[in-house]
Amino acid sequence: MSIDWSAFTPWSALAGGMLIGLAASLLLILHGRIAGISGIVGGLLQTPDGDHRWRIAFLGGLIAAPLLWALSVGTPSIQVDAGYPTLILAGLLVGFFTRLGAGCTSGHGVCGLSRLSPRSLVATLSFMAAGFATVFVMRHLFGG
Repeated sequence: MSIDWSAFTPWSALAGGMLIGLAASLLLILHGRIAGISGIVGGLLQTPDGDHRWRIAFLGGLIAAPLLWALSVGTPSIQVDAGYPTLILAGLLVGFFTRLGAGCTSGHGVCGLSRLSPRSLVATLSFMAAGFATVFVMRHLFGG
């Protein structure tokens, strides 16, 4: 994957981060729910029927927002430098370790850290360390 740094604007990144924080805060304040994607999706499979509506609405918003953005502004050029086997393996590993860590980056990194959760701090540091190590190994040891 490559990033066009000449097109990067810190203001749009800041605005996006603020919107994520606002959405997570409102979900917690208004509904008492944590905006962790793995928990929201996992809850669709194992919670009572009365709890499905907000989960479906939240996930629908995650799908609808980029579609609306693409229709109004267009889509960025994306280049992924990995084959399907690598992407499938990466997805399976993320799913496995998300389950093992009792949450994903959105649940621990955004929502857990803002609630000063020690478990979320450890999880987020683990996510970051694993990401740094993976990039180092793939770029410097395997030359990718």
